[in-house]
Amino acid sequence: MMAFRCTDCPRRCGAERGDTLPGGFCRSPALPRVSRAAPHFGEEPCISGPRGSGTVFFTGCDLRCVFCQNRQISRGGGTGRILSVPELRDLLLRLQDQGVHNINLVTGAHYIRPIAQALELAKLSVPVVWNSSGYESVESLARLEGLVQIYMPDYKYSRPEPAKRYSAAADYPETARAAIWEMFRQVGPYVLDGDGLLRSGLLIRHLILPGQELAAMDAMDFAAEEFPAGSVLFSLMGQYTPMPGLEAFPELQERVSRETVENLRVYMERLGLDGWWQEPDSATEEMIPAFDGTGVD
Repeated sequence: MMAFRCTDCPRRCGAERGDTLPGGFCRSPALPRVSRAAPHFGEEPCISGPRGSGTVFFTGCDLRCVFCQNRQISRGGGTGRILSVPELRDLLLRLQDQGVHNINLVTGAHYIRPIAQALELAKLSVPVVWNSSGYESVESLARLEGLVQIYMPDYKYSRPEPAKRYSAAADYPETARAAIWEMFRQVGPYVLDGDGLLRSGLLIRHLILPGQELAAMDAMDFAAEEFPAGSVLFSLMGQYTPMPGLEAFPELQERVSRETVENLRVYMERLGLDGWWQEPDSATEEMIPAFDGTGVD
């Protein structure tokens, strides 16, 4: 049985979480609830490759942004199946056996204890990708050292005001910067294999929000100025899609223009960042996978 007063995420809410007892801001039990586990082809080319990324979507989130495209599962609740540590290990191994290039753990920070245990048991032969919001504590990330080869965090906000308004996390900028530095400390400069697939390293993502062009520049400045040249990858994402329920946030009900993405692409090139950018044409709800229990039930 697993039960504890949780202080694993930066909110440190101290909620009681049990094996199946949801608790805390993340509204999640202690054991991981998984809504989908299958090869996924919608990541950056160095992650998806021709055979796909073995992606595990966890439910719940310690950030719960108002604009979340995965809101069906990020809000917690009863979506998905709760797995024991051995069951999660077996799921990871089954995914690996499907020939995927890596195991991609999406939004698992609030389940970091059982995930670390499952990774220790699985001893996977492909890289493990930690695909996260960036809102994580350095102490919790230490549990993953040696178990994760690729960190793929968001750097959502460079200023406290939008972080507070959209994610109730005014401390996001400094918290995410510290977390991303810890990730880099663990894995070091990125390494691509001969096929252009990422074997290890740090890939920082930023989703362009409507009216937030300066914030995107701040995110790129962080990647370019804080890390040695050529040591990290950056993904500038133009896929923002307005979701239902944003009536209180009219500024988020617009799409990002092609002109904005092009201006930011030029800025990214000027900084000399290695990585990718997405065109606004990729901003469709079809990019959101079906959270229907595939690979779990």
